Amino acid sequence: MKTNKTILASALSILFLCIVQFTATAQTTMEEFMMKWENGKQFTLEVVDKMPDDLQNYKPHETAMSFNEQITHLSSAIAGISKGFLSGEDPAFDLTSKPANKEELKAFVTACYDYGKATFSKLTEAQLAEKVEIFGNTASRRQIIALIDDHCTHHRGAAISYIRANGIEPPRFNAM
Repeated sequence: MKTNKTILASALSILFLCIVQFTATAQTTMEEFMMKWENGKQFTLEVVDKMPDDLQNYKPHETAMSFNEQITHLSSAIAGISKGFLSGEDPAFDLTSKPANKEELKAFVTACYDYGKATFSKLTEAQLAEKVEIFGNTASRRQIIALIDDHCTHHRGAAISYIRANGIEPPRFNAM
């Protein structure tokens, strides 16, 4: 009986250590996130490139955002949320910009992603852990960065569906 308890205690201890190790290594460092962020920027620019100029205002339904509006929205949200909740400085561009063509849209995407990257990079570990009020909730600044990334993925995915709806092959996703 004592042997069974020792084996059980040992097995539980090993399981606990494995869980702690998995949890510790499952977290993304800011350096790793910044590589992912840059990849997201490049992928978004590829998505913009795939949609022809004459379809920039395409929308699948009258109540939906257009392709251009999807991309403009995800981009302006990067800068707006970063400025408002991540202590970002005033951006050197107009957050309410309405890009009129593909080149203006790509320039806006680039400016917003770069602004986000610069803002994220300035946050210390203490600032990343700090809880702030956002949209009626409380979240750490690290969680807000994840929210921004998820928001970009959501709207970029919608834009990709617009490309497909027009019979165009979207760019291949490159995870790294």
